Amino acid sequence: MKHRTLALLLAVALTLCLPCTTALAAEEPLPPDNSAAQTGDGPTPEAYIPDPEGTVTFQNLDRRMRKGNLQVLSLQESVDILEEINYDKLKEDLRLQLNQMAQAQWMMVQFGQSGTLAYERMDQAYGAVREQFDAIKDGDMQEDNADTVRQLQNLQNQIVMAGEATYIALAAMENQEQGLERQLTAMDRKLEELQLRYELGQISALNLKEAQAGRVSLNSGLTTLRMNLNTYKGQLELLIGAEITGDISLGALPSVSPEELEAMDLEQDLERAKEASWDLYEATETMKEERKKYNNMGGDAAMEYRMKEESFKRARHSWLSAKYTYENTMQNFELGLRNLYLKVQDYQQVLAASRTSLEVEQDRCAAARLKHQQGSISANALLEAEEDLIAAQETVTGAENDLFSAYNTYRWAVDHGILN
Repeated sequence: MKHRTLALLLAVALTLCLPCTTALAAEEPLPPDNSAAQTGDGPTPEAYIPDPEGTVTFQNLDRRMRKGNLQVLSLQESVDILEEINYDKLKEDLRLQLNQMAQAQWMMVQFGQSGTLAYERMDQAYGAVREQFDAIKDGDMQEDNADTVRQLQNLQNQIVMAGEATYIALAAMENQEQGLERQLTAMDRKLEELQLRYELGQISALNLKEAQAGRVSLNSGLTTLRMNLNTYKGQLELLIGAEITGDISLGALPSVSPEELEAMDLEQDLERAKEASWDLYEATETMKEERKKYNNMGGDAAMEYRMKEESFKRARHSWLSAKYTYENTMQNFELGLRNLYLKVQDYQQVLAASRTSLEVEQDRCAAARLKHQQGSISANALLEAEEDLIAAQETVTGAENDLFSAYNTYRWAVDHGILN
């Protein structure tokens, strides 16, 4: 493929510093984004509602990163530079430079300076400018820059996708935190009971110490989880350009509607994802270029009488390598999207099963409340039933988040060609 040094260097730089460079600014009300506005009878975009200070919602995450993340903004500046090039004007400027250089060379010939070092340097400069002029005339520069823009935008999308993955991971951690807090409360209640039983001589000191050690371990896990929450919230704040406190509040994750799940079509979505994939596009272009070089040397028809030539063998090997790389990239892409599709289906059935379990726990808890009113079970037994109900609800919440995470990843693959 044609060399795209700028984009490659940016990709390396961004990979090295992704977690550490963003604009630090609180979100302010912004004018409505009309870029997606539709005309005619189509739907109109929803009005943008800024997040309250110290909070972030998933719905606003993409917008906030594209307007507050310095890496995304830096990439956008590079995109703007390329998109604002006036090729007609640039071509005319280069034509004038070529004429001036040609006149200068003619003057040097007139004064007997042909063949001198100065003349050779002027000739080299003329060749470089001529190469740029021809690249514009033939459309090669426009095509190359369009590819670079696509690559830079792909990098922007990857950064935003990483931000969404961080948000979803934080939502899962907060759900886990609630579960650990509930378990700790239940453990404290159990320890009170064990302490009383120990004083009555019903259990040994060892039994009591083992329970107390379990409580210490559980509390330690909760402390570590809270530390991780603070750390990753700080990273999320960095990604959206907010003040770094580690205490930002997250809104609930969106739910996946039955209509969205029903609309999933693996075959159609695969074709759309292939069109959007930068990796597939790059592999395709590389294969085309290597095939062109090979064909220019005679291709398969020249194999019998040119296989002893090193240049021909290198061209053939390069073409075959690019061909196999393309086929491997395509196979991995198709398999990756298929696996994402199956993952969504699996999380859908897991969610359905967890909701069924929740209904069972709701019935059990209702029965326990009735029994407690009748005096047939203790208050602790009722609390345990209520805790089981809360645990079942947390399981449903976790399953909903898992389904959304899988579906969101699938949409990134379909809409932007990014699998992970």
